[in-house]
Amino acid sequence: MNRQMIEDTLYPTCPIRNILARISDKWSLLVLYTLDKTDKETIRFKELQREIPDISQKMLTVTLRTLEEDGYVTRKVYPEVPPRVEYRLTARAHSLLPCIDTLIQWALENKDAIMKDRKRAVLPA
Repeated sequence: MNRQMIEDTLYPTCPIRNILARISDKWSLLVLYTLDKTDKETIRFKELQREIPDISQKMLTVTLRTLEEDGYVTRKVYPEVPPRVEYRLTARAHSLLPCIDTLIQWALENKDAIMKDRKRAVLPA
């Protein structure tokens, strides 16, 4: 999938659809949240991968690149052997975090009722 060209076919210039398509995938919000919840200002790739154990190395790489392209994350490579790469949130990401926190709080408050409704929808009447 070409993540740079995510656009809505009917409304290609719609900023809401374009931006939400980039950050509402399976991993982006979780990566941003995880980068924020660590007590460190920067985090290395392997540390981040340990914090999100069910993400593959490839998906973490793709997600971080997308977040970097959109200005949510900065990446710094140190010229060492082996190479050391650190990630940090940008001011843009920090401005998005209150929205993510609100969404997480809403999910926690509504999770039980949503799961109950899902079970009811699956059970035969």
